[in-house]
Amino acid sequence: MADPEASGAPAAKGGRAGQLARSGLRPGWTTGACATAAATAAYTALLGGDFPDPVSVTLPKGQRPSFALAVEERGAGWAMAGVVKDAGDDPDVTHGALVRVTVRPAAPGSGVAFRAGPGVGTVTRPGLPLAVGEPAINPVPRRMIGEHLAAVAAAHGGGGDVEVEVSVDGGAEIARSTWNPRLGIVGGLSILGTTGIVVPYSCSAWIDSIRRGVDVARAAGRTHVAACTGATSETVAVAEYGLAEDALLDMGDFAGAVLKYLRRHPVARLTIAGGFAKLSKLAAGHLDLHSARSRVDTGHLAALARAGGAPEELAETVAGANTALEAVRLCGAAGVPLGDAVARAARGVALGVLREAPVAVDVICIDRAGTVVGRASPARHERTRPGE
Repeated sequence: MADPEASGAPAAKGGRAGQLARSGLRPGWTTGACATAAATAAYTALLGGDFPDPVSVTLPKGQRPSFALAVEERGAGWAMAGVVKDAGDDPDVTHGALVRVTVRPAAPGSGVAFRAGPGVGTVTRPGLPLAVGEPAINPVPRRMIGEHLAAVAAAHGGGGDVEVEVSVDGGAEIARSTWNPRLGIVGGLSILGTTGIVVPYSCSAWIDSIRRGVDVARAAGRTHVAACTGATSETVAVAEYGLAEDALLDMGDFAGAVLKYLRRHPVARLTIAGGFAKLSKLAAGHLDLHSARSRVDTGHLAALARAGGAPEELAETVAGANTALEAVRLCGAAGVPLGDAVARAARGVALGVLREAPVAVDVICIDRAGTVVGRASPARHERTRPGE
C-alpha cells in the first residue's frame, strides 16, 4: 500500500497530534514536567523508599512518560533528585539543563510550599500569573507537582506537607537568553508548561504541517476550522464550537502561514483562538508571533485602550505595563474592553491577509487560565450561511 505522506495525499489524522506527526519533529518535555518527575522521586525517597528510576508522571492530557534520574541524594530531613530536560527537536535554550528538586518536610497542615533554588527566578513585577515575590514556578507545574506529591504521600504514609525547592544548574546564565529579565523575573529561569510537552517548531516543517492540516479539514468536508496558538486555546475553541479534531489547526506562532494558505484554499469560517499577548501582536500587524521575532507593543495597546474610552492616565499606565495581560486586567477593572478591541484589530489584520477569500473570521483572546478576555465576531457581510 502506498504511503499517503509520500504520495502527497492528505494524512487522515488532523488536529494537534496529526500536525506533530506530519512535521516529523520529535517532541520534548517542559521544565514543569521535569520538575514534577524530580519532585516525585525525591519525596518518595524522603518517605523512606528508594528513588524510583525511571520515574513516571501523568501529564495534564493523560500521557504518562518516564524520566531517568541524572542525580539523586538524600540526608537528614531532605532528599534531592534531578532530571535533564530533553526539548526534543525544539531549539529551546533550556535543552540539556539539569532540573533539580529538593524536598523537605514542613509543618503539619502547611501543605506544599515552593521555593526558588539557584537558577530559578523570582517575580518582581506585576502582570504575571504569580504574585510579586513568588518563585517563578508557573501555576500548572505547581498543580502537577502538588498532585504527584499527594499521591506519593498516600502511597507511603506521608502527610503531604513539604517544602519544594526547584533549581536549575546554570539557570541564571541561561535566563539571560530569555525574556525573563525584561519581565522582571530575576535570578534565573521560569518553570513552565501547560501540557508537559514541548511541541517543536521548525519553521518550514511546522508551516508545512499547517498546510496539511488545512488539507485534511477540507478533505473531511469541514466548513469551520480553528487556528489556535496552543493547547489551552484549542480547548477553549472546542468548548465554544464543538469542533472535531480534524478541524483544529495548531497555528502556534505562524498566523501568517494559516491565513495565506486559507487565502488560496478557503473554508467558510475561521476561528483564531489564542493567548491575549500573542493575539495583541497579530492586532499590531505581526504575522509571526514568536517572541524572538515580534514583541508586545504596549503603545499600540494604549492606543486601543484610548479608542475604547480609557482616560489618559489609564492609557499611560497601559503603555508602561509589564505584560499584555497586566494591560488587559487594568482595563478590565476600569470597564474598558481592551480584550475586545484587540480581538477586533486582530480580526482586521487577518481579513487583510485573506483579501477577498470567502472566509468569515472570528477571534477569541484568552488569558493563561483559559478565560475568554476578548472576542470579535464575523461581520454580517462575511456570513456564508444562516447561523454563522
